[in-house]
Amino acid sequence: MSQSKKTHLLEQIAAIPAMERGKLSPHSSGRHQKLQCWQGGKNHTRHVAADELPAVESALAGYAQYRQLAEEYADLVIQETRQNIAAAKKKNRSRPPSSSPRRRKSSN
Repeated sequence: MSQSKKTHLLEQIAAIPAMERGKLSPHSSGRHQKLQCWQGGKNHTRHVAADELPAVESALAGYAQYRQLAEEYADLVIQETRQNIAAAKKKNRSRPPSSSPRRRKSSN
């Protein structure tokens, strides 16, 4: 069940046509907006002209969708990992001890 869900999430991520990181805010001049993004320990600012605005807004929405889908994917993998660890632990506990006693190696 979760494998098909994981595959579906990855397909949705792959179908995102455009992505952009950052946040738009109005510029003081009013002619364009600022796109700000924190990358590599620095704040990067780019000016976005009015004619670019719809494409940048769509790309920002694409990145938000990517992050949400990636979070869902991570949740599924984490859940599976925890189940696998618990199952392995349970399996190791339920194993009966060996029927043959251990023999010490001789020191010859």
